[in-house]
This record gives sequence, structure tokens and C-alpha cells, in this order.
Amino acid sequence: MTQSPLGSLKRRQFLASAAAFAATPAMAQPLEPNVEPAFDPLRPPPEPEPPVARNISAFRAKDWRPYFDSLRKGAILVDIDSRALHYWSSDGETYKLFPSSVPLSDDLTRRGRTQIIRKVEGPSWAPTPNMRKRNPEWPPYIPPGPDNPLGTHALYLSWKYYRIHGTHDTRKIGRRSSNGCIGLYNEHISELFAMAKVGTQVLLI
Repeated sequence: MTQSPLGSLKRRQFLASAAAFAATPAMAQPLEPNVEPAFDPLRPPPEPEPPVARNISAFRAKDWRPYFDSLRKGAILVDIDSRALHYWSSDGETYKLFPSSVPLSDDLTRRGRTQIIRKVEGPSWAPTPNMRKRNPEWPPYIPPGPDNPLGTHALYLSWKYYRIHGTHDTRKIGRRSSNGCIGLYNEHISELFAMAKVGTQVLLI
């Protein structure tokens, strides 16, 4: 039996409509009512920021000489404005540049010279007294692991409560998002951790 051209056209239209519906992303479907997104007070979404045009030009290699007298035990320069961390090995053979997170505000930002006094793989974390005042809902202690705000590694500085550390929340890198510390991607802090030594000089500008 010969199929009519009209019937064949309608069948093709139906198949095309069905294929288009099947290709619609799941996110286009309406969300279930009364379902609230998960919220972690230790990892709130970073505050929206206007584009930082200076980041594009400032995130570039630097020479250590304007900032340090020597590379004894290596040197780390943290540029708060460009949100970048620079590392030089003691022999000058190794240079690394990493994007970083920086403190949320000027009153949380400390600049000047310090040094690494301790290295910890798998650090635990406890909020400072001032953090507890600002965020009383935070827990008093978090053991090492995926929920730890210090990520996989931490370099403790001679300034009390200040560290260079990793983060499991990758949204924070390149942003004003910390309570004073400098954060790196976990893969980057792991690399820096292996190179830096206790006694490595650190300058925040």
C-alpha cells in the first residue's frame, strides 16, 4: 500500500519534534517546589565583583630583586592587587606564578615581611576568636579532609593566624574571598609545599 505524501510529512514533523524535546537540557525542566539549594556557611558563594581589568596586565612574571636582598631559603611574593603569588627557589633556577585568593577587605589585609615557620600536609582548622564573633554559626574545629577550609596543605607564617593554604572551593581563587589568608588551588599549594622550606621569606604587597 502506497503511503500518502501528507502522512509522510506529518510523521517527519512528529519525529523532529520528539528529537528536539529529548535534546532539551535537564536544567530547562522546572525545579521541584520548596527545594532549597544546599548552603555551606564555610563556603558561601563569593560576592559578585566588577571585572578587574588590572588583573590582566598585572598577572605577569616579576623579578625578585626589587623585593628581596637575596634568595636565601627561597622567596615568596604575594601581590594582593593582582591576586597572584610568585615563588623563587634559593638557587634562582625555579620560578613559579600562581593565581590566588586574597582577603575580603582592607581591614583583613596584612602587608609586609614574614616567613614560613611550619608546613602541614592535611591541616586541621579552627576559626580565630574574631572569626567566631563574626560567624557564630561556624564550628569550633574541622579536622583534615574535604570539608577543611585549608585544603590539602598549609604553610604557616610567623604572623599569628596567617597562612598560605589550599582550598577545596575553587570559586575563591582570583577573588577577594578570605579572612586574611592567601589561598591557592590544591594542586598549586601541593607544588609550592614541595618547594618552599621552613624559613622561606615571604613578602605581601
